[in-house]
Amino acid sequence: MDFEGKMISREVSELLWDSGKTVGTAESCTGGRIAESIISVPGASKYFKGGIICYVNEVKENLLGVSHELLEEKTAVCEEVATAMVKGACRALQTDYAVAATGIAGPAGGTKEIPVGTIWLACGTQEKTVTCKVEEDHGRDINLAIATNKAMQLLLDFLKAETTANNTETAKES
Repeated sequence: MDFEGKMISREVSELLWDSGKTVGTAESCTGGRIAESIISVPGASKYFKGGIICYVNEVKENLLGVSHELLEEKTAVCEEVATAMVKGACRALQTDYAVAATGIAGPAGGTKEIPVGTIWLACGTQEKTVTCKVEEDHGRDINLAIATNKAMQLLLDFLKAETTANNTETAKES
């Protein structure tokens, strides 16, 4: 993990630790790399409950509750599936937050419509998610590293926004 990735992981750790909230992952193409980033910080067992590596659609459907019809209509590489994976991971792992990744890391498997390097990332809660699309092909290893770092940054930004919103609500109640 690069220095930037370690810094993001540490910030995520601090926000989750301070809030007492929990997180889990649902990963397809990243195969556990996001979970590895989260647990790279000592003490992660306080807030990281686990991850589901759902490399095939059958696991997305059976463990995360992603709709078969959605997978058939849109394929696994779309924003809607990434969002459904977050919601499914929150349910299955009983976490406050989840991070998901689904895409085509390469070197093969892409199509004209969904080329290699297309990866959808999502994070959030069962009620609210944010997404990000990675679209450039730099080769499998770099594609996965970029997706992992962007997923962690997406989670960090989401947690910061949640913390700010919660602090604002607390101030209004006082």
